[in-house]
Amino acid sequence: MRLPIELRHVAPRLATGAFILNSGLSKRGADEETAAQLHGMAKNTYPFLEKVPASTSARLLSTWEIALGAALLLPVVPTAVAGAGLAAFSSALLGMYLRTPGMREEGSLRPTQQGIPLAKDVWMLGIGIGFVVDGMTRDRR
Repeated sequence: MRLPIELRHVAPRLATGAFILNSGLSKRGADEETAAQLHGMAKNTYPFLEKVPASTSARLLSTWEIALGAALLLPVVPTAVAGAGLAAFSSALLGMYLRTPGMREEGSLRPTQQGIPLAKDVWMLGIGIGFVVDGMTRDRR
């Protein structure tokens, strides 16, 4: 049986999958203060989250990260599918970077010191888009 991933996808899938899975597992039992901090930043960027309780928001984020990390790590999940999830997740993070005041230098995309932790997630978007494009063009090769 042939797995739905290429050998060239293994390293970026392992790196991003392990990173995201660890992040999700660390948020799994978030205390009230941590949940409130995560929720505060998210609801400022995505106002619809205002209606979601902080503990629920943290639990959903944790679940999303665990599921995405597992999808990237499991070779039975097609790379294009895992890449689409990664692109969506990293787009949401970059949305926070772009919309949160103080994350970027005035009139620029360059991050401030406070913005670096979110701006660095651009590498995940690049990997995710690369996976999707590779999956879409794979049959043509």
